[in-house]
Amino acid sequence: MMRLAVRTLRFRKNGFIATFVAVVFGTAIVMACGGLLETGIRSNVPPERLAAADLVVTGKQTHLRPGAEDATPLTEQVDLDASLLPKIRSVAGVTDAIGSLTFPAPLLKGGPDGQGHDWASARLAPYELQSGTAPTKAGDVVLDASTAKAVHAKVGSKVTLLVRGRPTSFVVRGIAAGPAGHTFFQTDEATRLSGAGSYAAIGVLVAPGTNLKAVEKQLKAVGNVSVLAGVDRGSAEHPDAATFQTALISIAGSFGGIAAMTMMFVVASTLALSAQHREREFALLRGIGTTPGQVRRMILGEALMVALPAVALGSLPGLWLGQFLFDRLAANGVASAAVDYRQGWIPLVAGAGAAVLAAIGAALIAARKSAKIRPVEALLEAGLQRKWFGWIRLIFGLLFTGGGLALVIVTLAVMTGPLAGATAGPAVLCWAIGIALLGPFWTKAVLTVLRWPLYAVSRVNGRLAILNVTARSVAMSAAVMPVMLAVGISTANIYMQTTQVHASETAFTKDLRADAVLVSTGGGLDPALLGEVQKLKGVASASEYVTSNGVIDEPRNAPFDEDGAPLQGITAQGKDGAAPVKVTSGSLESLTGATVALPDYVVSKIGRGVGSTIKMTLGDGASVDLKVVATFAADRGYESIVLPARLLAEHTTDRLAKQILVRAEPGPDINGELQKLAAAHPGVQVSDRDALIAGNSADLKTQAWVNYLLVGMLIAYTAVSIVNSLASATVRRRRELGLQRLTGSTRGQVLRMLTTESFLVALAGIILGTLVALATLIPFSATVSTSALPSGPLWIYLVIVGAAATLTFGSILLPAIATLRTRPAEAAARAD
Repeated sequence: MMRLAVRTLRFRKNGFIATFVAVVFGTAIVMACGGLLETGIRSNVPPERLAAADLVVTGKQTHLRPGAEDATPLTEQVDLDASLLPKIRSVAGVTDAIGSLTFPAPLLKGGPDGQGHDWASARLAPYELQSGTAPTKAGDVVLDASTAKAVHAKVGSKVTLLVRGRPTSFVVRGIAAGPAGHTFFQTDEATRLSGAGSYAAIGVLVAPGTNLKAVEKQLKAVGNVSVLAGVDRGSAEHPDAATFQTALISIAGSFGGIAAMTMMFVVASTLALSAQHREREFALLRGIGTTPGQVRRMILGEALMVALPAVALGSLPGLWLGQFLFDRLAANGVASAAVDYRQGWIPLVAGAGAAVLAAIGAALIAARKSAKIRPVEALLEAGLQRKWFGWIRLIFGLLFTGGGLALVIVTLAVMTGPLAGATAGPAVLCWAIGIALLGPFWTKAVLTVLRWPLYAVSRVNGRLAILNVTARSVAMSAAVMPVMLAVGISTANIYMQTTQVHASETAFTKDLRADAVLVSTGGGLDPALLGEVQKLKGVASASEYVTSNGVIDEPRNAPFDEDGAPLQGITAQGKDGAAPVKVTSGSLESLTGATVALPDYVVSKIGRGVGSTIKMTLGDGASVDLKVVATFAADRGYESIVLPARLLAEHTTDRLAKQILVRAEPGPDINGELQKLAAAHPGVQVSDRDALIAGNSADLKTQAWVNYLLVGMLIAYTAVSIVNSLASATVRRRRELGLQRLTGSTRGQVLRMLTTESFLVALAGIILGTLVALATLIPFSATVSTSALPSGPLWIYLVIVGAAATLTFGSILLPAIATLRTRPAEAAARAD
């Protein structure tokens, strides 16, 4: 049978091109996702500034809330107390322990990045002086060679750094060879400028021949710390890399799973269509004594002979695609650019294995009916309308449809705000799969509705097309369903993101009264700047604005998940303050010191109102007791906890506010005054409120970008299925088209008939896809916003519909034009 399969492929190459293309792209995507998954699991960040340390001790970046099962990630840098140094040095095998102070210190003319450190920690790179000397007093710095070259600095020259939000002049005492982007200060000066007096990390030097595992175990007993070794040491320099790990793993896993499922769907549909077109061939094979097992082995052999070279070819772009996707994810804030992309042999084997298994599974599905059918039945069914579907397909179709309905109910009844996407996303797939499995029923229903209005306005060829499509509605469902999938999944996913972003921005701006925003371009704003802004003529109110994350430890019934609670830091203000808070009880004028304002919903859950106290762990792991001084209204699902800006800023990585909200008094525009003030403070720029809104929804826009990438992949895959299904079905009708021309129809009349059929197929698919999207979008929109209509520009839907229609018309008409070039008698005489 394998020899017969080889000969079959020689004469049916065109029928397997779509399968080949689907496996090539599927292999590349699954392999790329495997590379992303391996990169996320490893999260290798090569150490640079700490490369000379054998081990690196950092603060533990998680917090386990009392009574919780899962730890909450801490989003700010957790510092280490200086008292740990003697304890670490006393561990057997440790020769020295060196603390590293880290704080923002960008050059005024060198861009927003740049870190400051104490000179004592330069040993951990190690940095070696190329010229000059070490810093010995407060005004001295040592620059790395790359930075010095970039700003044309030499020993003895002066440079201006933004430290603690203030431009400060320093003398370059030395230039050292080592990693770029780091400036070193005299140790006491670095302690003062960091504003903390605690270490970001401690580098541990170990005696040669010492068992690092044993030392690591003893260091973990020193306190609530993490000990990093090998390539993991680099994560101490880039603590944000760990926060991207879970996102990268989940994205890679979901992409890979959907790619494998979609590949299975496309390959199965192409092989099934090919098998359907060859039923007379299989009938003849069965008639001469071929067993069902032999037919299955032949179809399986064909699939393997197509899949194996496709896998080999798909592996080449897979190596490039993984790196490309990782670079795009890093550029869009989904992954850390500091992480090394890794794609070893495991993703290669996984991608190839998934593609081969998808081809085998698809071949077995395609061969099931062709192998079991009796020879006489096959000869008859090749020319007759198929039954709608079997019992298995009916049961699974109803199950998926019921699953979509259940998820819609959960979305409406249980989910709130941003959480609605957790059930709405799977609901789209359930609706789409359910309708696809019951495709013949839905196709016939839609075509029945469309038939009469089109019939009334069509001429002879148009009416003939309507009759053809209606009579062959069950077979036409194979063409309609890919269009439905492309339109339904892409429309739902894109408009879910635009609706979510719009709802988030609406919730944030509803009570936002700021007219302008002062923004730091490097590290943070000078704390004294707020007072200067408040004194400007025309300023009604000004407030520092800080964001972070935290955990309510007491009481324990706070309505936040394991990711913690969003925190906002604002300056104490009256009723007309600039910060986006609408007070319902208490007053924000008392929001100073260890105080907090809570949303009404949170108060209703924890039972703590104005005058009570709560206990929180802030983003850097610090535990604080806070007195509730106010409650405020907030849209359900978008609640955040409000703290004093200075208190919250002290527990962020940079320890400074990065924005000041400004509300103007009625009258002249204050933009000119703010521009003058910003000009007098280098590192400060004036923006409008749109910059603040964009920053608030940045995470959602990042998620939207990831979904757009996913939608693009699905559209590309379904496009393969659309082209293959329609083109193959059109080519198969060459005898019918030849007979039609022999009866007197011209090429133009036949093409007009096929154009009407294309219109019907595209319209049916678009209608069903739109219904799939609306079945998800309406409950989703009603949950996340005040309207059941999704938000987003209409042109997105028009582009999706236009692309689906273009693919449909092109896939039918282009093969038809080629087929009509054959003489009618030759076309009519050809076998199917």
